Amino acid sequence: MPAISPAFSSSPLLFARLAAVLFTCVTFSLVVHCGSYGGGSGDWCLFCWCFSFVGSLVVLLVEVLGLQSRAPVSWRNFPITFATYAALFCLSASIIYPLYFLKDQYGSSGSSRDYRIAASVFSCLATLAYVVEVSLSRARPGEVAGYMATAPGLLKVCETFVACVIFVFLDHAYERHAALKWCLAVYCICFIVSATVIVLCVGECTGCLPFPFDRFLSAYALLAALLYGTATIIWPLFNFDSNHLAVRRDRSCGQGRSLCLWETLVAVSVLTALNFLLYLADLFYSARLVFIKV
Repeated sequence: MPAISPAFSSSPLLFARLAAVLFTCVTFSLVVHCGSYGGGSGDWCLFCWCFSFVGSLVVLLVEVLGLQSRAPVSWRNFPITFATYAALFCLSASIIYPLYFLKDQYGSSGSSRDYRIAASVFSCLATLAYVVEVSLSRARPGEVAGYMATAPGLLKVCETFVACVIFVFLDHAYERHAALKWCLAVYCICFIVSATVIVLCVGECTGCLPFPFDRFLSAYALLAALLYGTATIIWPLFNFDSNHLAVRRDRSCGQGRSLCLWETLVAVSVLTALNFLLYLADLFYSARLVFIKV
């Protein structure tokens, strides 16, 4: 049996991962126990916690048992990539779960409500644990590390996550005008390329490319920033400007559990602007980063 890694036996990173495993386990256990996870939003939250728990447990076992060299992925890139996704998943669940399950008919008094409050608190603690893990794992100036541990690598994870949320809100809103289909193309192209970069880094396949990977990253960051810049302008212009079949906020908005069309269009506008800022930051860091291949 492999020996426990002595360098990892008492590190702050170990305690952060242990906390993440503990908090996510407690969170989904509380939710399952009280049975308050029905519907699409509840299922998503439960998936976030279970996915984070299982992944963190695997990373923890590999680290403690010293099996990094036997892993089929780059261990300089995989743990921090997973931790960043888990932080974003748990953050979304920490917002969605109390929003949908601590109000209206779900907000009745009793032990069930106490379980839901406790689950919300532990979900926030799990998010904090993952943020600490990412902070401890990220590359420091002058340190040799994998690409995913650098600022551009972490931004790639955030960019793909935000794009996924945009896809959830899009539905068929892009069919209203040809210009909105351009925005859909921007979201899809940038998501696919960013996701491919992450897969290449985690799978240690960057050396197989017929061109310098660091130059490709800089060129892509510039292209993606330009594309998202156009979408940041076009999406709200063709949805809210009175000259382009503007969508008005009707009385039904904010009344039900689901978002109305106007609210989803506003959400996509905000998320598009957020991703534009992320790609700008990606461009800034990629332009000045000296990438050290794993």
